[in-house]
Amino acid sequence: MEDVSAKFVSQKISRTRWRPLPAAALQPPDLFATGSWDNEDNRVSIWSAGDLGNAGLNGEYHGEPHLLCDIQHNGDVMDMQFLDQERIVVASSTGTVTIFRHHQNNQTLSANHRWEKAHYHVDQDTSCGGAACTGVVCNNPEIVTVGEDGRINLFRADQRDAVRTIDNADSSTLHAVTFLRTTEILTVNSIGQLKIWDLRQQRNEPSQIFSLAGDRVPLHCVDRHPNQQHIVATGGQDGMLSIWDIRQGTMPVSLLNAHEAEMWEVHFHPSDPDHLFTCSEDGSLWHWDTSTNVSEKPSFLHQGGRSTAYLSHSTINQSVVSAWLSNDPTKDRMEITNLIPNQTLSVNSLDVLGPCLVYGTDAEAIYVNRQLFA
Repeated sequence: MEDVSAKFVSQKISRTRWRPLPAAALQPPDLFATGSWDNEDNRVSIWSAGDLGNAGLNGEYHGEPHLLCDIQHNGDVMDMQFLDQERIVVASSTGTVTIFRHHQNNQTLSANHRWEKAHYHVDQDTSCGGAACTGVVCNNPEIVTVGEDGRINLFRADQRDAVRTIDNADSSTLHAVTFLRTTEILTVNSIGQLKIWDLRQQRNEPSQIFSLAGDRVPLHCVDRHPNQQHIVATGGQDGMLSIWDIRQGTMPVSLLNAHEAEMWEVHFHPSDPDHLFTCSEDGSLWHWDTSTNVSEKPSFLHQGGRSTAYLSHSTINQSVVSAWLSNDPTKDRMEITNLIPNQTLSVNSLDVLGPCLVYGTDAEAIYVNRQLFA
């Protein structure tokens, strides 16, 4: 794939995230962050995606990602999310949650704020006993974290102590979390359950519970449809993609055979959500395309906020709904492409923004595709 540039980084990459673009931005994303795991010295790094000015005569793209700055991170990077253009929130296997600030004037990273042992097994004050913080999601200034200890924390970037902690939110490991709306979050756990939590309620009980029938397959990842908050996608240990409609029932609307090993991440495209991307331990990264008709594809020129997808509501929104929520979406209108034909080691993380995809692997490499929809 000639439009993909690779960079070997001597670190197993556990997370890749595009820096969000300002709301009115016309240019494609240019910076991304990575976190590493399973190395003696783990790092959080900021990269430039490469120079579009290096495009060749035919518009093919030559620049490779280059490192702008990095900083040591204590423990494996379990998850990371940009809070805003400068700050990134990182979850550690030690249970600590850190906000790092990227100083663009001199290209350095510094620890801006740290919640030590936000997750822990026995006692927050003992020297050991931290529990891995497995997931983080941000809606500036709010930050929600989940962990191996079954705990949910709600932090604010400007406050030292947790705003709210639900101590025994789950008896099993919580693996991932996402916002459904500003006051509601959704968690997935290691026994195949989705739980919705209303942060306005004082009681520490989920407002709804959904579950995979029978097998209790651990769920590793979750993403919410950017325009239709009731549509949720999850993936887990069996590599299946599950699509849920949280308005109805307690079971997934569709279960799609996907990867041959664990699915580590699932992401709807933020401004064209009839495209969905999943990556797996089996070394594959799949692009699921439910857009019905090539001529209806939205423009990717304006990629700032979520509101700028040019979807004519009458035609496309109907097709999106019926595509993801039809009982067998693969039958009538879904194209699935593996974007990594001959990969061997685990693809741990991916992120999509505008026409660009970034992903990181256990083969100690990061890859950037600048022409996702070419």
